[in-house]
Amino acid sequence: MTAAKPTPASATDWSASARYFEYTKAADPAVPSVPYDVFPSSRHESGPSRVIPWDLSAVLRCPWPATSPNLLANFVRIRAGESVDTAARATSQLFYVIRGSGRSLVQGDHASGRAFSWSIGDVIALPAAAAVAHAADADAALYWVTDQPLLDDLGVAPTTERFAPAIYRREALAAELARVRAEPGAERRNRMGIILGNADTAQTMTATHVLWSLLNVLPAGAVQKPHRHNSVALDLCIAASPGTCTLIAEKIADDGSLIDPIRAEWQPGSAFVTPPGLWHSHHNESADDALVLPIQDAGLHTWMRTLDIRFSR
Repeated sequence: MTAAKPTPASATDWSASARYFEYTKAADPAVPSVPYDVFPSSRHESGPSRVIPWDLSAVLRCPWPATSPNLLANFVRIRAGESVDTAARATSQLFYVIRGSGRSLVQGDHASGRAFSWSIGDVIALPAAAAVAHAADADAALYWVTDQPLLDDLGVAPTTERFAPAIYRREALAAELARVRAEPGAERRNRMGIILGNADTAQTMTATHVLWSLLNVLPAGAVQKPHRHNSVALDLCIAASPGTCTLIAEKIADDGSLIDPIRAEWQPGSAFVTPPGLWHSHHNESADDALVLPIQDAGLHTWMRTLDIRFSR
């Protein structure tokens, strides 16, 4: 979809672009809802090295690539010995290494020359990085989420770094997760995991000032009760056995159960959209622990005081 061009106005008469709406017709415009959707792992497990956008712009009626109004998720496949460049006009980028290992070089006005290595299970947060060159030592796949659709809608480009780059190594994440699991009462919490933070986002306690991410473990046989929030969740399944899922519904019963939910199966390397505002619970009917990594625009919502997270009884 091509972006609509602004209505031209003369230098002396700007009335051509003015519009008037009766209140009840425009107080709550009927914009398309963010859909539930699944991105299967098969799409990044074979084929040439490339970036594969998770583009739902046609459903959203959005004139640029987008997975949700504020975020674009992509999968980056890199064959061993090859390289792929990623480019985004974004304030925030998160990468999760699904498989493989390699190294990356940051390019652009704000962070040029920074280099980092990565391997399976690492998470990388980058600010205002125009382009990144990724080279794989072994067959690799990256989950890559940015806030470019938000900037596209505002018609702006990042001019400053709002947070320092950060790497969350797999070993550190595993150690922190083990610490949390060992705390008294951990099994009774609504979620059991580690929210990724940054020294520069002390108030929102998020990975960036826009992006939020949680490494959430769902123990074997466990149920994590429903909650809802106004942020979208782009959920990447890291590990799961058959029988692990998320139930998603618009309404919740008085007893805390979901009414007419849809079932999103957890499949390693695949991702699904949990639309904003919907109730959702996690269920593990298998004998193995499961891991999921949701990435949300909750940093922005927290700053705006619009997150409105609610928990079932």
